[in-house]
Amino acid sequence: MAFDASALADTFPKLLLRNARLYGARPSMRHKDLGVWQTWTWAEVLEIVRAYATGLHRLGVRRGETVAIVGSNRPKLYWSVMAAQTLGAIPVPVYADAVAQELSFVLAHADVRFALVEDQEQIDKIQSVKDKLPKLEWMIYDESRGLRDYDHSHLRSMEDVIADGRKALAADASLGAWLDAEIAATKGSDPSIILYTSGTTGTSKGVVLTGERSIKAASDTVVFDKLTEKDVALAYLPLAWVGDHYLNYAQGLVSGFCMACPESAETVMSDLREIGPSFYFAPPRTLEVLLTRVMIRMEDAGALKRKMFHYFLGVARRYGERILNGQPVGLAGRLLYGIGNILVYGPLKNTLGFSRVRVAYTAGEAIGPDLFAFYRSIGLNLKQLYGQTEAFLYITAQPDGAIYSDTVGPACPHVDIRIAENGEVLFKSPGMFSGYFKDDAKTAEAMTPDGYVMTGDAGYFDEKTGHLKIIDRAKDVGKLTDGTLFPPKYIENKLKFYPNIREVVAYGDKHDFVTVMINIDLTAVGSWAERNNVVYASYQELAGHRQVYDMIEKHVAETNASLAADKMMAGIQIKRFLILHKELDADDGELTRTQKVRRGFIAERYATLIKALYDGSKEADISTEVTFEDGRKGVISARVKIRDMAVVPAMGQAA
Repeated sequence: MAFDASALADTFPKLLLRNARLYGARPSMRHKDLGVWQTWTWAEVLEIVRAYATGLHRLGVRRGETVAIVGSNRPKLYWSVMAAQTLGAIPVPVYADAVAQELSFVLAHADVRFALVEDQEQIDKIQSVKDKLPKLEWMIYDESRGLRDYDHSHLRSMEDVIADGRKALAADASLGAWLDAEIAATKGSDPSIILYTSGTTGTSKGVVLTGERSIKAASDTVVFDKLTEKDVALAYLPLAWVGDHYLNYAQGLVSGFCMACPESAETVMSDLREIGPSFYFAPPRTLEVLLTRVMIRMEDAGALKRKMFHYFLGVARRYGERILNGQPVGLAGRLLYGIGNILVYGPLKNTLGFSRVRVAYTAGEAIGPDLFAFYRSIGLNLKQLYGQTEAFLYITAQPDGAIYSDTVGPACPHVDIRIAENGEVLFKSPGMFSGYFKDDAKTAEAMTPDGYVMTGDAGYFDEKTGHLKIIDRAKDVGKLTDGTLFPPKYIENKLKFYPNIREVVAYGDKHDFVTVMINIDLTAVGSWAERNNVVYASYQELAGHRQVYDMIEKHVAETNASLAADKMMAGIQIKRFLILHKELDADDGELTRTQKVRRGFIAERYATLIKALYDGSKEADISTEVTFEDGRKGVISARVKIRDMAVVPAMGQAA
């Protein structure tokens, strides 16, 4: 069925009613449970959500109240969002891996009375901070394992709540009419959801989004990418992230496509292969991990297979993107690429679960051009978008046939972008937030007097393509003491292309030269260590190993050579580097829950190491507090080595 924007409703419960009417027998949601894929049609989902909403109302959920949703990608948690919205309540998703302190901040700030959670783990976290949540009355859970002996005076299972709602609807016909009236009473301008920001630059803020604006934004991109009820998406992104709520929930309800939930976070890759989505999103880090796994497997393959793989990757680099973009390629090139597709690209995409992908996106942070080119060269229609929670995601997106690795595309339909005098990107969009929850002052700070939202990102429009280029966070772009522009993300992304490097933090602002702190990728470097008989007992020991430093030094040298080839970037080559003794971790406050580096916090925590990078020291001692998975604290102490690097003469300069 062709997409009809004119048939859109202005709230998500109204869209659910529409989809049950138009696509009733088509799959709405799938979930792999105990190894078996289960499917619910749009008609079945509507029945469940109506019963769930009725059960929640009987427990005391009322219009305008906030309801926390805590857990991973499970059908009942998505239905929890739908049920809350059906009653005119406002769902507030929280990251499943948030530690108790983070979770308590959101629940307390949002004035939550009801928490709809996944399992025992989330209940235990909430109960451990119950004294900070005086308004919390009920916790309603999906997974009952481990909860049999818990005090259930303020606990209920979702199954029981849904069953109670079904019983009530069957016993009283007027309840169905009342529920229809509740759905009709919710206006498109009412708050639909509150999504808390990742807190990259400070305390998380609750972004209030309305149903009408969210649906307008999603309808534009559904048309842009030609999404229909026949498409399938894998819902594995965090529920609390705007990406999941937009790409899966909003676009799914607007277009009617099927959303598939993996069995667990650990089975995402195998579930991806089984479900074969046609629409796919992955942040750059996920694509880096996938490529790392591929390269590790190829290192363990036979010599002939390795040689064939690398040969056809060369063919893909020459012809792949041109063929994908519909550009002319000679018969010999097409024939060679076709053979590569049979022998390498096709099987590789099948292994990764990309065989049926028609549209794929990446966003969240800048992606390295080499990484981006790799996936496109093997035939994956990978594109970039640029967005923010405050925009309800899309600000720009790359149209098919006009893909450039160093841009994020032109403005999306009905989005207006302008660049401020200081280089900051400003926008107006159909999905614009209505404000920050309980924070009018912050809302005003984020807006210009004429109604544009300030993104905090520095960028400009490329003269040749007209597409937007994002340089870095505006506040992170600095200058060396000689005036050379210093965009740390640009350097970090170049290094992160190497499978052995997981994370990088670059420094140089107000300094004479650039230095970097590096996290190795334990999977990739561990595999290398095994092949090269390098013995180690821990991440810390492997990170400090001389041969590991030698390997990383080669990557830094290659990065310097790449920077030297660009006149604008030749002055920001890396003079010194170190390998951190521990992985940067969201539980330790070093990364956000969306895996973005919290630069300010890291600069404070590792001040001793930064000082050593700039005072000429060859090593430095440091002790770092860490948080274990069970919440206990500990300390890791290490003597971290520092290496100097040679600077490559800029292109056109004498050595």
